[in-house]
Amino acid sequence: MQEERQERQERLNETERAWLNDIGSKIETKMKAQVQRIGSKIPYIPQNGRYVEDKAETDIYWWTNGFWPGMLWQMYRATGEEAYRQAAEKLEEKLDRALEGYEGLHHDVGFMWLHSAVANYRLTGNPRSRTRGLHAANLLAGRYNPRGRFIRAWNEDCTGWIIVDCLMNLPLLYWAGRETNDPRFAAIAKDHTDTSLIHLLRPDGSSNHIAVLDPNNGELIETPGGQGYESGSAWSRGQAWALYGTALGYVHTGEDRYLQASKRTAHYFLANVAATDFVPLIDFRAPSEPIGFDTTAGACAACGLLELADIVGEHEKELYLRGAIRILQAIDRRYCDWNPERDSIVSHGSGSYHGRNDYEVPIIYGDYFLIEAVLRLQGRDLRIWGL
Repeated sequence: MQEERQERQERLNETERAWLNDIGSKIETKMKAQVQRIGSKIPYIPQNGRYVEDKAETDIYWWTNGFWPGMLWQMYRATGEEAYRQAAEKLEEKLDRALEGYEGLHHDVGFMWLHSAVANYRLTGNPRSRTRGLHAANLLAGRYNPRGRFIRAWNEDCTGWIIVDCLMNLPLLYWAGRETNDPRFAAIAKDHTDTSLIHLLRPDGSSNHIAVLDPNNGELIETPGGQGYESGSAWSRGQAWALYGTALGYVHTGEDRYLQASKRTAHYFLANVAATDFVPLIDFRAPSEPIGFDTTAGACAACGLLELADIVGEHEKELYLRGAIRILQAIDRRYCDWNPERDSIVSHGSGSYHGRNDYEVPIIYGDYFLIEAVLRLQGRDLRIWGL
């Protein structure tokens, strides 16, 4: 891993190194101010430059509740400053209410506990954090449908639903399998990935957001538009989940079909963002008007491209590394707020194409993926998703 990081640094030109040092310093200044203001609250979307809502109070089950602790652990890994660790540990304890309540949880427990408890365990060896991570992994494995070979999304009447987002939750299962020396976890993760390759990922590198399957036999019923424009469109954050999720699938299993799927998705993503100065539209197949952007898709895809750059052969590394840097620089240039007196960094994140309250606004996971990508380029990141 250290050799990969050294090689990545050597590939950067002088201008890129200067930009990387500059944005890294800005992140440290911003995060130092934010951890003092926010502490162990759970932020989501700011209002007028301040995180007013605390998800620990309003919705402890909310799927993004792991991203702020993920940012804290990334910064603790990079700087060693205790303020990040102390806030993250307090927040992790708050999330116990979600584990205890149980019924509000769904497929996104990976997002919630990989970035909190599992990150803590990896950095500190805290045995209670390990238990929390294993608890969450067993909840995710419990959603597995053996007839259809998939992990069901959401709750209530979604018994046969699968979504592309879930690919990013599967690293929790791979981690649990290694921790317990139990192959069932990896088997479930691989089954779900294989079903996603059949019903979600398309041959051209684009992706459905949702596939509705018959829960009794796994046969495809329909592919709703979900958070994209419509059925058959290409919601850009879904493409980013697919790109990064299948790359991580390859990292954990060595299965070449996952690598090839990630590369196809990466090529599709890069071809589309090149047309909009490397900031993605909310949906790559939506009508030309109105124009709406989703920076969170770009930041997540940049992380996936950096993952690919570490995996592929020499002749392919430049494509993915340069693509990631162009996306990150475009987001930094156009949509980053580095004022330490204001909360959040990345604006113009969009939760869905047809959304209103989450349309072109700062969203916490946009900041998380930006920080992960920058720290990875610097060789100071915590490999939350990987080995």
